[in-house]
Amino acid sequence: MPGGRLTQQERQQIALGLADGLAYAEIARRLDRPTSTVTREVMRNGGPNAYRADLAHRATERRAHRRRQAAPRGAEAPPQAYGRDPEAVRAYEETLTTVFMQSGTPQMMARVMACLTISDAGSLTASELVQRLQVSPASVSKAIAFLESQELVRRERDERRRERYVVDDEVMYQAMMSSARATAQVAETARQGVGILGPGTPAGARLENTARFLDYVSESLVRAADQAREILHTKAETTSGDTAEPSSDRG
Repeated sequence: MPGGRLTQQERQQIALGLADGLAYAEIARRLDRPTSTVTREVMRNGGPNAYRADLAHRATERRAHRRRQAAPRGAEAPPQAYGRDPEAVRAYEETLTTVFMQSGTPQMMARVMACLTISDAGSLTASELVQRLQVSPASVSKAIAFLESQELVRRERDERRRERYVVDDEVMYQAMMSSARATAQVAETARQGVGILGPGTPAGARLENTARFLDYVSESLVRAADQAREILHTKAETTSGDTAEPSSDRG
């Protein structure tokens, strides 16, 4: 399986495959590339409906040029904690970004979220995000504002009074609860439409069915998130307790 960056010819094949309605996996098979490589390439360059091989190739060259300018001559990639492979970490960060984008998160917001998620501290300052992502402070500020509105990050002040953006073990729970609230709001709006359009009309009946469906989904999501949170947190605490206080029955 070939490695390295995609060539312009490969990008043209990706564009043709998308135009033919092929799945990412099939395009990747024809290129003898991992499916994640094709998915990441498409999602970071406009998505399946806006992908253009020439624009994608130029964008990649610009990103590579910015990285070369940002790095001092002769400098190597900074060492990773815990002996991690820097290239593997970088590739995983791009894959995680792509997954966030596929779930509906805009590109820059997805990049910031991925960067925060894979940091061991779970928090970074604005300047650290700017340096790591090689983007403008305004881009980071806009991304953080969006992620805060979705309750995916929060702000804290560190001992030097610097503002830090934080994700923690509760991030997925908060994301699920935010999604449930948004779904419930759509359900309530649909129910309002029933009174306006009339419960006996086709449009009114459609909105009533929509409201009932979304009510059920929202309630189920909240219930599942609460149960998962309780079970997982309880398991972690129990495991910790078992380690600290071995059972007296042993031995």
